Amino acid sequence: MVDSLSRREFMESAAISAAAISAPVAMSSASMQRTSAAPRAIKKSLKFPMVHVEGTILEKFKLLRAIGFHGVELDSPSNLDRDEVLRAKDETRLAIPGVIDSKHWSKPLSHPDPNVRAEGRRALEIALHDAKAYGATTVLLVPAVVNKEVPYDAAYERSQTEIRKVLPLAETLGVKIAIENVWNNFLLSPLEAARYIDDFDHPMIGWYFDVGNIVNYGWPEHWIHVLGRRILKLDIKEFSRKKRDDEGLWKGFDVKLLEGDCDWPAVMKALDEIGYSGWASAEVPGGGEERLREIAERMDRILVS
Repeated sequence: MVDSLSRREFMESAAISAAAISAPVAMSSASMQRTSAAPRAIKKSLKFPMVHVEGTILEKFKLLRAIGFHGVELDSPSNLDRDEVLRAKDETRLAIPGVIDSKHWSKPLSHPDPNVRAEGRRALEIALHDAKAYGATTVLLVPAVVNKEVPYDAAYERSQTEIRKVLPLAETLGVKIAIENVWNNFLLSPLEAARYIDDFDHPMIGWYFDVGNIVNYGWPEHWIHVLGRRILKLDIKEFSRKKRDDEGLWKGFDVKLLEGDCDWPAVMKALDEIGYSGWASAEVPGGGEERLREIAERMDRILVS
């Protein structure tokens, strides 16, 4: 039986987290000196499945490099040939900054069946090994899924238990586990998200902040200030509340970057204030060369907002 977190325990922990994160954030010299037109030290990436062009991995990597992307993120476990990926990476010098756990939805670490949780844990371990081989610094993980069969408190305890089993491997490999905010009915406020990370008290876990996923029920800049230095990487996508209201929930994502309700100047200002200078990865509908060029150009405009 899973012990529920008491209201007192939660409030005490939230108060501690709030006190820690509400302290003034020292501005980096780079952000203090930055002008509105100067580029930030944030590098552009995207997800490999967005590349809808014919060709080998090498040919696709060459295209991405020519378009202006600095990196690309891969799924793992996957059917990609690791050696072929590494040859393409070496020849093009296109970075692989992160790997996405491809099993976290089908084999969630919150599942009632311990065998399913074990499969999910093994998939995370494979992703960490692949990340190490590729030179990546993070594995993106959806830590749990809450639904009618999986209570919130059970998801919290089970997922943390499984992640703790993997943290020693992450430390050995030098690859961090990056928790993403998604529509999984879990970690629904920035205070709770910060607490979830802080519970581990471990340097090899942090947050993979998805900007667009927040817009349906909050404001990304608020989350950025709360999560602060816990943010390891960014997913860049857009969301329209109007399309959500007029056409249905998931239609909110059916909008190009810069044409939804993400307040990108506020988002970028918040990132400056926490001193963020890592990777930003597009996670939007992909396409051929023309579409990929458009995504890169719109990302450039966002990054100088």
